[in-house]
Amino acid sequence: MTNKFRIAAEIHPDQHDWGTGRWVSHPPSTDAKQLTVLEGTIVSGQGHGFHKHPDQEEVLYVISGRVEQWIDREKRILGPGDAAFIPAGTVHASFNIGQSDAKVVAIFGPCVGSAGFEMVGVADQSPWKELRARS
Repeated sequence: MTNKFRIAAEIHPDQHDWGTGRWVSHPPSTDAKQLTVLEGTIVSGQGHGFHKHPDQEEVLYVISGRVEQWIDREKRILGPGDAAFIPAGTVHASFNIGQSDAKVVAIFGPCVGSAGFEMVGVADQSPWKELRARS
């Protein structure tokens, strides 16, 4: 069953090693075709390692906290109200460098596959596995 209204208390979070994610909208929950939206909480000191979305663009919007955001080999520190646009197929990563949890919203488009989301991890490959150590 899909819903047009998504009530926060009714969206169960998925646990990850970097924190939690809640699917605000994706094909299974809303029958979305163009946008998949995730609210994420990145635990202090944790991050979502280098990866890419081959067929999806992404906008990452920071609600709270301090996020070390990588797009390809460029790094910026993002705070509340800051955002990053990541073109399809571009390697990127997000790390919480603050003392408290960071809240972000990630918007992907278009929806890909039955879950509306695709990800290819590259954190164990060069140059990505060495990149943060050099910065």
